[in-house]
Amino acid sequence: MTAATRSTNPHNVDHLVIGGGPAGAMVALRLASAGRSVLLIEKESGLHHKVCGEFLSREAIEYLHQIGMNPLDLGAVPIQNLRISAGGKTITASLPFHALSLSRRVLDAALLTRVEESGCRILRGTAVESLTPDGNHWIASISSVDSFRASNVFLATGKHGLRGFARSPAKQFDLIGFKMYWQLAPAQILALRECMDLFLFQGGYGGLSLIEGDVANLCLVVRRSKLRSAGGWTQLFDLILRDSHHLSQLFDGGTALWPRPLAISPIPYGYLVRESGGLWCVGDQAAVIPSFTGDGISIALHSAALAAQMFVAGSSAADYNRALHAQLTRSMALATMLSRGAVTSVGRTAALAALSLAPNAVRWVASSTRIPQSSLTSREGLLQAARSAAHPVT
Repeated sequence: MTAATRSTNPHNVDHLVIGGGPAGAMVALRLASAGRSVLLIEKESGLHHKVCGEFLSREAIEYLHQIGMNPLDLGAVPIQNLRISAGGKTITASLPFHALSLSRRVLDAALLTRVEESGCRILRGTAVESLTPDGNHWIASISSVDSFRASNVFLATGKHGLRGFARSPAKQFDLIGFKMYWQLAPAQILALRECMDLFLFQGGYGGLSLIEGDVANLCLVVRRSKLRSAGGWTQLFDLILRDSHHLSQLFDGGTALWPRPLAISPIPYGYLVRESGGLWCVGDQAAVIPSFTGDGISIALHSAALAAQMFVAGSSAADYNRALHAQLTRSMALATMLSRGAVTSVGRTAALAALSLAPNAVRWVASSTRIPQSSLTSREGLLQAARSAAHPVT
């Protein structure tokens, strides 16, 4: 077959999922459980790290349980408390829900294994270079001479866009994200155990928690202007430690496990899909909530489950967008407002003062920036939707 022939005769697929993170894996699993044939394309050929807080909230754990996956079996560690610090002040409160922490390398690998076991086909180490409409279908080009023609496409490429499908402007878009793994000293590991440390600093905020193997995951977001004035990552991190006695104690005697942090930019906090041109956008392609909420993985799994459920029931992508928007608008607005305030000097001071006067505010914020429990979609709900679509009431 010649190159010209292959370019004009794409491979036909029914359901194409682009992206193999939690959202892509979950939508593939849900579609497969409804008897659909699925091809998932993942650009990475093997295990890899991603800039992520690696926090599994109650909703994420529930969705993983629905597919028969227990994060504790993968080495996830419990998180029961939230500790917030800024400058010389520290506040500790118990989380209003059970949470876990698990690396994305382990989680994503386990999910893709489930996808393969469900009968879906996975094409690894392949990037979709472009996606173009073709009547009632889509043409996904993976090279200049090879492509797929899909009836339905689920876009799950995370915070990275796909050429030709730019997202609408986000409400907070001037942040750069960093991630670094650390090996802390034994006493510091003990001090961090079962705790999520959220710290505020001038121009940004971040989180620190243990994952499997007692490795500490440090993630933070910082305004571009602050990073530029600091002079780079090393200088910024030194400034953060000098500003926080609590953090400097935690990192005392610790060793960075990577020569340099992972970075991502821009981070479109506050983005919530409205119009997708017929694509089923899931995960960060559908909604990007500020990372301090710890709800990013939950929203990825939820949006994927909702999209699959509504698709099987015969709804349109536009119907799904409206439903997701209605479910997340309130929590997204609150989270983005708090995030925009947290990266300012005034906001940082006000946050610590408010939390000191009203300790229960921590629990209120944690509860108010979550997916509403009434919105969670169960496996049984998906199967019922599939039956209803197959046998509509006349």
